[in-house]
Amino acid sequence: MHTDLCSALANVRSGECRATDLLQAAIATARSPVCEHVFAQTLFESAMRSAARAAPQLPLAGLTVSVKDLFDIQGTRSAASSRVLADAPAAAADCLAVARLRAAGAAIIGRTHMVEFAYSGVGVNPHYGTPAALDARFGALPGPARVSGGSSSGAAVSVASGAAYVGLGSDTGGSIRIPAALNGLVGFKNTARLTPTSGTIPLSPTLDTACAITRSVRDAILVHEILAARTVTRAAAGMADWRLAVPRQLFLDDLEPAVALAFERSLAQLRSAGARIDEIELPETDTLNHINDHGSFSGAESYAWHRPLLTRADALGLPYDPRVRSRIERGAGMSAAHYIDLHSARNQWIARMERALAGYDALLSPTVPILAPTIDSVAPADGLDAALDAQRDAAFQRANTLLLRNTSVVNMLDGCALSLPCHMQGELPVGLMVWHGALHDDAVLDIGLQIEGILAAS
Repeated sequence: MHTDLCSALANVRSGECRATDLLQAAIATARSPVCEHVFAQTLFESAMRSAARAAPQLPLAGLTVSVKDLFDIQGTRSAASSRVLADAPAAAADCLAVARLRAAGAAIIGRTHMVEFAYSGVGVNPHYGTPAALDARFGALPGPARVSGGSSSGAAVSVASGAAYVGLGSDTGGSIRIPAALNGLVGFKNTARLTPTSGTIPLSPTLDTACAITRSVRDAILVHEILAARTVTRAAAGMADWRLAVPRQLFLDDLEPAVALAFERSLAQLRSAGARIDEIELPETDTLNHINDHGSFSGAESYAWHRPLLTRADALGLPYDPRVRSRIERGAGMSAAHYIDLHSARNQWIARMERALAGYDALLSPTVPILAPTIDSVAPADGLDAALDAQRDAAFQRANTLLLRNTSVVNMLDGCALSLPCHMQGELPVGLMVWHGALHDDAVLDIGLQIEGILAAS
């Protein structure tokens, strides 16, 4: 399949090919049916100028990057794949994340579609269509089209298809790692404070993380270093030197058989390579739902941001995705006292989790417990069949809950996590998540790189 970013960089620097030649191929892919519903806006001409002038020694050397439609790109409109921001003014400047990528030599090929306002893990958008999942490792998926995961749906397919080497996105409850898992890609959610989110449309400022989808872990390391303006420190440790754990609670509940098979096979391969993996009890995860009894950060904070926009949309007859709007409006009922209590409860829970995880270098879990649902099973019906509408809404709600379940724990932990593919050819994509608490990013990336090598060699 497609080469990763690091391989392409080596080819450009050796003179084997030019960045502009690779960009031409990427543009052809972006225009092809495989990228239907992927791009909200293409920026081919400016990307070609960037590729032509980028020096080969730059970290990205003129190679293609896609940008989720909630990051400001100078001269273009950030609309978060919504109708209500379709007439928003163009951004006056690049947001800091885009500026750092551009300074590193990125050729920004376009804005990618997403779940409206980033508020779902499924990847469905009733306004602009839903990108169909691909398998970046083995090609097109068999059978009916499946969701690519959200909210960074277009970002994932742009990378899986070969239209981009990097998909800049965001992760509030799993929005990088879920689509990475469902498309056979790598998604790294860093500790939130390490990367700037200024110049973006927020979902939940408490939880939002600016990060990226790539084709390999070494690509994830390179891109994280650019976005966070820091150098990842690699430990001189082999697989047997790390202490790893698999938590039994929550993360292994209700696994689809194919997910369980891929995960258990991966653990066996890692143990054969010398990894020390303990199965542990982690009862702290059982209390997490109770913390949100009176509402969530995403609900309260999104409602605060959207409140004037909801009024404007109603006055002008502009539609929100009903599923997104209902989740936003739940935040209206959260009192200031409960919001303050939620922050306090989260901090106490983080402290308990950090104590429980203190003896381990990283935790291993399935990224998501299910395979990608088919688009037809969860997309809104035409409104003419009430029974079908209800059936699909129920399927959507169940899929959304399950897709976000494992990943959202890390966001509440203020932690970091890497999803990497662990399925084999002939299987639908499955992600393995390597994770820990805040500022364990370098260990997670180091361990993830070693795991990737072991699984590839098995």
